[in-house]
Amino acid sequence: MNGRTVGLVAVVALSVLAGAIGLVLVGGLTPTDIDETSAVDSVVDDGVNNGGSGETVTKSVRTETEPALQQQQQPPADRTLIRGEPDLEVHAPEPKVQSGQTNKVPLQVSNSGNLRLGPSDQRELVTTARNVRVDADASATPLTVESGELSVGSVTENQPNEAPIAISVPDDVDAGTYTIDIDVSYSHTYQRSGNGVTDDRSRTWSTSIDVEVDDEARFTITDAKTDAQVGDSGTMKVTVENVGSETARDVNVILESSSAGFAFGESAQDSAWIDELSPGESTTVEYDVGVAPNAPVRGYTLDGTVQFKTSDGLQRVDESPSVGVTPHTEQQFSVTDVDSDLYVGEDGNLYGVVTNDGPTDVQNVVVQFADESPNVVPIEQGVSVGSLEAGESTSFRLPLEISGEAEPVSRTIDLGVQYRNADFEKRFYEDIEVVADVEPKRDQFEVDVLERDIAAGDEQHVTVEVTNNLDQTVTDVEARLFADDPLDSDDDEGFVEELEPGESVTMTFHLSADSSAAAKTYPVSFDFRYDDERGNSQLSNTIRVAIDVVESGGGIPGFLIGTVVLTGLGLGAGAYVYQRR
Repeated sequence: MNGRTVGLVAVVALSVLAGAIGLVLVGGLTPTDIDETSAVDSVVDDGVNNGGSGETVTKSVRTETEPALQQQQQPPADRTLIRGEPDLEVHAPEPKVQSGQTNKVPLQVSNSGNLRLGPSDQRELVTTARNVRVDADASATPLTVESGELSVGSVTENQPNEAPIAISVPDDVDAGTYTIDIDVSYSHTYQRSGNGVTDDRSRTWSTSIDVEVDDEARFTITDAKTDAQVGDSGTMKVTVENVGSETARDVNVILESSSAGFAFGESAQDSAWIDELSPGESTTVEYDVGVAPNAPVRGYTLDGTVQFKTSDGLQRVDESPSVGVTPHTEQQFSVTDVDSDLYVGEDGNLYGVVTNDGPTDVQNVVVQFADESPNVVPIEQGVSVGSLEAGESTSFRLPLEISGEAEPVSRTIDLGVQYRNADFEKRFYEDIEVVADVEPKRDQFEVDVLERDIAAGDEQHVTVEVTNNLDQTVTDVEARLFADDPLDSDDDEGFVEELEPGESVTMTFHLSADSSAAAKTYPVSFDFRYDDERGNSQLSNTIRVAIDVVESGGGIPGFLIGTVVLTGLGLGAGAYVYQRR
């Protein structure tokens, strides 16, 4: 270099130095401030720890513009120059996965932070990673990552966050360790100058985690069968098999239903314990289950969770098993061929044929009266018909009493069927309605009187034929004749020990007519006290009979036969009942 050139360089250097000094004297700025306020369009990474390989960094600068007067003042205390960056790491605290299922593997994202310059009480400004996203890829392995990119929010030095990824492992994959590639993207503030200029950066870096395919114990739950029917409870059996390679101990098999129609008693889940299951070994466990009334007959999915201990005593969980189960249809019955002999004011019977419509056999079947009508009273609340196989039928007779206030109409009567199921538990089916005819009120006895003419001032024996008009055998039948002036009787009682339905008996009574009696027709009455087939004492309706008084000497033609019409009118009529002792 010649002397002229050296002189020129010196002059230039002095000029630059003089300009800088003048700038300081005039504006109060330091060289450091000049560096901080310079606009930067691009940047080369200066050695920030990226936690892995394959890093991409994008830098942007935001400048806060202030009036010239403010630039000449000292920066506020909270605007001290600070520089740093996050230092993220990804961990898999539970790296074991099971083959033959989709596994949830939680990834933990932590932040060690790196404060390069500035006060420590403001380090969070530059060490916080914002908008952190995690993207996993297993394309280099036989495994498949089912989850997409996951957002975990901000990660500070004090608060790590978690990103659970889903990894599917085929049934036939070999046990061992497999590497999952992880891309982590985030943004952060790299620097803030004393006058408010911030340097924000976006960063994407790649790392990896290892997962271990563990084939020590896996389970299947199959062959779920239940005897529970819709609207009833029962038991369910399932087969649990260890399809893994190691023995499982203290096995707890938890099943859970997500449907309200199928439950485990009062709960949505239940568990069964198995002492030990060797590889390839299976066993059957039972659960108590119930099906809601009117629940549809379909398959119900039960999610399984198997908790167990390995041979090393470590606690493990297999959440992959599930099984489906279908309950039976509701137990049903029907009643056909309905008939009755029901009369107003009498005891009678309802007849029918009850059929077990299935689907299962039942025991100790009882047809029960389930109506609430005040005019139809069950003499027996129910009648037993024995056990019935599915599809089997049998006849029944249900004794009923129809009150005297009832109307003679066709009536609907509610019935139910009580039975015991396969576990000998008592159940009741009540969805049965039948129609029965109630006939008008009738007299209990028919009375035919022979020789019903009598001469004034004469007396004679009157022969009466009494017929049981009821549909039951009656006993201890006491008949009595009632006569008013001008007729009288000094032998007014008759008795018969038993009368079957429709059976007749002849009774004789003494009857006299006063000599002053006018020749015309007079009434006499009969009533009957008797015991019905239940042993209850009953009093019949009063039956009135016409007797013709003729003039003296006219006699009573023996060929005349009077048929008594039963009326239910007269003295002593009613329903007075007493229990025979």
